[in-house]
Amino acid sequence: MDILKQLQIELGIKASQVENTVKLLDEGNTVPFIARYRKEVTGSLDDQIIRQLAERLTALRNLEEKREMVRNAITEQGAMTDELSAKLEGAMTQTEIEDIYRPYRPKRRTRASIAKEKGLAPLAEYIFGQAFLVPLEEYAAAFVDAEKGVESVADAINGAKDILAEQFSDDADLRKMLREETMKFGQLVTKAAKEQTEPTVYEMYYDYSEPLQKAAGHRILAVNRGEKEGILTVKLEGDEERLLQKLERKLIRKNSPAVELLQEVIADSYKRLIAPSLEREIRNDLTEKAEESAMGVFRENLKQLLLQPPIKGKTVLALDPAYRTGCKIAVIDETGKPLETTVVYPTPPQNKTAEAEKKLTALIKKYDVDLISIGNGTASRESEQFVAEMLKKLD
Repeated sequence: MDILKQLQIELGIKASQVENTVKLLDEGNTVPFIARYRKEVTGSLDDQIIRQLAERLTALRNLEEKREMVRNAITEQGAMTDELSAKLEGAMTQTEIEDIYRPYRPKRRTRASIAKEKGLAPLAEYIFGQAFLVPLEEYAAAFVDAEKGVESVADAINGAKDILAEQFSDDADLRKMLREETMKFGQLVTKAAKEQTEPTVYEMYYDYSEPLQKAAGHRILAVNRGEKEGILTVKLEGDEERLLQKLERKLIRKNSPAVELLQEVIADSYKRLIAPSLEREIRNDLTEKAEESAMGVFRENLKQLLLQPPIKGKTVLALDPAYRTGCKIAVIDETGKPLETTVVYPTPPQNKTAEAEKKLTALIKKYDVDLISIGNGTASRESEQFVAEMLKKLD
């Protein structure tokens, strides 16, 4: 993936702005510093865009790092194919890459791995092939081997079923389908973890459910807190019957001689392996989005708080001092509403003192300014001296 190109597309800005901003971030510059002092380099990107760029840059680099790790791991196993490589290259989230890697990830000993050690993988392939040349029990009898722990035909078939259950749970396309279906039709369900004798802030969640698609971020965060405090139990419920039917349509061939057996495998795979891990993944995604949304609300509330008029009932002329880029001016009325903005250059290197004085005097008289506020920092002393001299000439 071309990360710079992807950032350009996502943020809708120029390639040069992306390249220059990434370079500044990589040099260790902070977002406020870049937004304030490197406007000519970034093309005047504001701090919000730069922050979004910085966050996505980190996320996309982590994605590429994960992609490369998975590519190397699969290649080392000798399992990389052109199709798998293309699928890996097209993955746009960590979850998609994890799904692709799942069948190749080193696993602890599972029922499926034990069955494979007993030599039952060919039997699993025979069942999934669904083209029985001989009856299944007759074919399975060849795998009975007491020394390997396969005592009977039933043992052999059960082991093959375990192999298929894990195979289905590791299928990236199936997991993607089930994840999307669960998000569309699933429910967030919460209950009281135990009988509550005292009222709590989580009372509305003691017996609560709602569609996942409608679950607001603040409710997601609330039930997470309730669960962490041991007051609530939280789970996701998919439309199990619907999901099993979709899996069956995908995996069972028409007129298959193994319909009932594969239905058992699919149900076992979903309930035992797929559903628990999907629930963890979906809840993590919901929590991440809820936290991002909460930060957005907090940011907007803080913005409104900071933009409240600092001195009630007074018209204020505010100066944001600077040398090279000039002194930014804003006049706000007694409610905090901006009335007029401009830029003057009373300090070095321009030293257009007379022109600045003329502009500010006109603004003071036009809006009947009560107070002048000067930002602290670069050029603030010189700006304060300039304003003090100007005020001596005013009534």
